[in-house]
Amino acid sequence: MGQLLRVQNFMLSADGFGSGEGQSIDRPFGHADPTALAAWAIPTASWPGRTEPGGTRGIDDYFVRDFHHGIGAEIMGRNKFGPQRGPWANHDWTGWWGDSPPFHTPVLVLTHHPRPSFTLDDTTFHFIDATPAEALQQARSAANGKDVRLGGGVATVRQFLDADLVDTLHVAVVPVELGRGERLWHSPDELDDRFHHESTASPSGVVHHVFWRR
Repeated sequence: MGQLLRVQNFMLSADGFGSGEGQSIDRPFGHADPTALAAWAIPTASWPGRTEPGGTRGIDDYFVRDFHHGIGAEIMGRNKFGPQRGPWANHDWTGWWGDSPPFHTPVLVLTHHPRPSFTLDDTTFHFIDATPAEALQQARSAANGKDVRLGGGVATVRQFLDADLVDTLHVAVVPVELGRGERLWHSPDELDDRFHHESTASPSGVVHHVFWRR
């Protein structure tokens, strides 16, 4: 099938929002609580932030463990990289993730205001002003034959869905409601015209929706 464009472990509220309103440096997800959105993943054995042995197994752990499998590059929108808007006031901001970002691949950040690339640990961030198709072409070149992950946020996922570029999606719907913010869908069935779709409920309360291109 060649190099796939994959959305993985994308977390949504029960009413379809991937983030809340009012993003800031202190609140990357706006009024939404990121711990609540990730409550299904944090207890798993494969959670990358785990500092002690143990953790749960099962379907939640499977998806957490699969996050890096076969991925050679990531594409993300500027709002996932940081809260700044417009021209960069300075280049001091290097993302939410500290000195060791969790990507371990080249990351292409979509922005109308490119800035120089930089590397933290084994992750290099590139800032490009490109259409979804152009960005995907660049990401595939950087991925060294592996698949490309589309990391979000919501607006970026919608752009690539609208351009019919997404091959597979995994969306984890958590049992909380946000009421407002960036909405991916009103119902997951909205994608059924273009994708096969299966859903599985986990004992954690999350429902995993998996889509693959028809």
